[in-house]
Amino acid sequence: MTRGDIDNLILHWNFPETGCNPEIIETHISWVVLCGQFAYKIKKPIHYHFLDFSTIKKRKFYCEREIDLNKRFGDDVYLDVLPVKKAGDKFFLSNVEGKIVDYAVRMRKLNRERQMDVLLKDGKVTLNDIEQLAEKIAGFHQRAAIVIEKNLADVGEKFLDLKYEKEFLQESIGQRTAAQVSGAINLSNLFIEKSKQLLALRLKEGFFRDCHGDLHAKNIFLLPSSPVLFDCIEFNDDYRQVDVLNDIAFLCMDLDAYGWGNFAEHFIKHYNIFFPVMRNDEEKLLFVYYKSYRANIRAKVNSLRARTASDSRSKNLFLKETTKYLQLMSSYLKMVEHGL
Repeated sequence: MTRGDIDNLILHWNFPETGCNPEIIETHISWVVLCGQFAYKIKKPIHYHFLDFSTIKKRKFYCEREIDLNKRFGDDVYLDVLPVKKAGDKFFLSNVEGKIVDYAVRMRKLNRERQMDVLLKDGKVTLNDIEQLAEKIAGFHQRAAIVIEKNLADVGEKFLDLKYEKEFLQESIGQRTAAQVSGAINLSNLFIEKSKQLLALRLKEGFFRDCHGDLHAKNIFLLPSSPVLFDCIEFNDDYRQVDVLNDIAFLCMDLDAYGWGNFAEHFIKHYNIFFPVMRNDEEKLLFVYYKSYRANIRAKVNSLRARTASDSRSKNLFLKETTKYLQLMSSYLKMVEHGL
């Protein structure tokens, strides 16, 4: 499907519910349509070197995979996969006769006012929220499947992905950014080389697990009853099957980016009580490196969004975010360099 097809779907309100007012949220890899009590996620027909949604068969597979993986969190959010049909010149997510042209993940819609990024911006997250979240994630990690085999240079290789954005960033932001990316990659390579034994030990001790993979504030709802996790990575197992420290580094980096470094410190301290995974200075430095890697990922994602932005205002906003995360990445790497 295209964005025009999604607009057609919304224009004619062809959803299982009646009387709803559909709203669309677009990411770099999907469209999410909010309608009534549900949210419908349709994957974009795209192919990156780390993701392949290029055929309807693959999109169906990854829709089903997304349901299975996210049900591990024990939250009743992910429901089923529905076919998107076309009849005449209209698209439908309801029970009508027509040709199946795509698939959508159906989820229970949650209160967006309780999304963690919104609450952080409004200053409404409490230390108690952070403690409950730490306990929930620690419990999930303890239950998660242990990864037996892993390319231990994998995180360093993924760090290198940022180089694919270097030319675009140089043209869009400036030569200094290109030099910043090159310096970060060199330091990452050095750290991974020096950390081979530590990574091998953590793999042997069972700290590499089938985690969430995209654990940041927008993928968490802080409901009064309990925190809710959703939208884990389904499109690439390597991005999800990581060191648990790597998984929570994304959230802690995100808290730093929002200006809530005290919450990040409280989270890791509380998490470590329930699941002791950071036990010495060497592992603390590894955690800082993982945060730099997660800032790297956010910089890359925002650069990709800037590439495909529909207008100059959106492009500039994404480039501003890219710059913010590049600077955060560099600040972490300075700490890593000092600790080597």
